[in-house]
Formats: sequence, structure tokens, C-alpha cells
Amino acid sequence: MSNKDYMRMAIQKCLEGIKKGQSPFGACIVRAGRVISCVHNVVWKTTDITAHAEVTAIREACKKLKTIDLSGCVLYSTCEPCPMCFSAIHWAKIDTIYFGARIQDAQSLGFAELTISNRRMKKLGGSPVKVVENFLRDEALEVFKFWSTQSRKRLY
Repeated sequence: MSNKDYMRMAIQKCLEGIKKGQSPFGACIVRAGRVISCVHNVVWKTTDITAHAEVTAIREACKKLKTIDLSGCVLYSTCEPCPMCFSAIHWAKIDTIYFGARIQDAQSLGFAELTISNRRMKKLGGSPVKVVENFLRDEALEVFKFWSTQSRKRLY
């Protein structure tokens, strides 16, 4: 499978989440060509404001691999990880982040995003995490468009 395939898996998970009343975010963690976790945001389902797709994917991957060290893993996210998620990615030692939509895209829909880019977080914190921006961005933005048409859409 390719990077595009993994990102499209995250997008599919995101769509599943939207259909279940969740916010429009999905993430997939892969190590050595094997999908470790692929989830959508579950903030509303769990009433846990930290249950963003990236954090939920990290929790699941750590549990499956029985470690907090996710070195060698790549995370695919439908949207640029927020500062909380970027910090978790850094602490988990994930090698690379691929993301589609930007923080500003989420903010334009009403999400209470802190507009500190991953590039800036990486620089300020001296993080070794590699960041690939705007990956399949148009496809990720389609998810936001779909979410915005839903009658029961919720922020976060």
C-alpha cells in the first residue's frame, strides 16, 4: 500500500465518524506497512475533549503494541494536528506526520483551533518529527464539506 492509500483510510474513518455524529477528523498509524490503528475523532462519544483522532489512534497503537514508543510509525491525519495532538505525536516518537487539511481550514468551519502550525511547533520544540503538509488536501477538504452539510454536526 502507498501513503495515499493510508491517507484515504484515515479519510474513510473520518467519514464513518461523521455518520455517527462525530467531528470530521480521522487518523491512521502505520508501521512497516502494517496498519496499527485507524480511527476517527470520538470526543462526543466519550465526552472526552482530548479524544481527537490522533490521540485516539496513538492510544490504540500503544495498547496494541504494548509500548509508548511508536518509533518507526507514520501517522496520517485528515487535518493538521492541533498543538495537543502534535505534542502527543512527538512524545510517542512517531517518525512522520502526513496531513491533508490545515488548522486554518478547521478554524474556518468554527472549530476552536489554536493556530500554531506543526511546522512552528516542530521548530519551537526542536522535534525530530517529519511533517508532510497538504497531503491529499483536496480529498481531506471534501470531508469538511460533507460534514458541513450534516444537520447534526458538532464542533470539536
